[in-house]
Amino acid sequence: MQESVPFRLRAHEVSRIEAFSDIVFGFALTLIVVSLEVPESYEELMHEMRGFLGFAICFAVLMWIWHAHYTFFRRYALTDNYTIVINTMLLFLVLYYVYPLKFIFSIVTGTISPHGGDGVTLFIIYGLGYAGIFSLLLLLYAHAWHRRAELQLNEYEVHDTVTSMWIFGGYISVGVLSSSIAVLFPRGHAWAGWSYFLLGPLSASIGARRGYLRRLLHERLVAAATSVPAA
Repeated sequence: MQESVPFRLRAHEVSRIEAFSDIVFGFALTLIVVSLEVPESYEELMHEMRGFLGFAICFAVLMWIWHAHYTFFRRYALTDNYTIVINTMLLFLVLYYVYPLKFIFSIVTGTISPHGGDGVTLFIIYGLGYAGIFSLLLLLYAHAWHRRAELQLNEYEVHDTVTSMWIFGGYISVGVLSSSIAVLFPRGHAWAGWSYFLLGPLSASIGARRGYLRRLLHERLVAAATSVPAA
């Protein structure tokens, strides 16, 4: 029984809004490395190599966000005014998000050290930016869900759209939790960073639950398709 029914892609060419978005994401990646300089000594080279892990993590996070953005436009091909406005806000927030993203992972990898209450402020900004980005992605997917009849989404596609919304909702909750910990417990603000380790178990639990519901949906649709009405 085939349960992995593919999501039909409604976009077969890159739209202008998608092309512009890719340019912005590319510029955001440039901002991560713009301060890197060619090392002039072995010591400087080793110092730059210490920042490689932070750069790799920042790159992965941005590609994670880009992939969710890319999937939306491939699946739904929406270019209406609402989509343009939300997408513009998302791109603006991505550009804003780059510097706290780079800074926080530079701290994690030991490239730089925060002073005083800098760590608290940084976790607040990072958490709100993280939650804001996935809130806008959730709004995009919710918009597609509201237009499911116009887009002619089948039941599998409606289910998968809602699954994406649930997952983004989980990401948002972790970002808000992290910022809240930093605000309420400034002396224990390190826990604000550790809270992001909840993303794995949370995503797994949502995925397991939604996967189970998708299997039930598949069984119901197959049973309906194979049933023969009585003569």
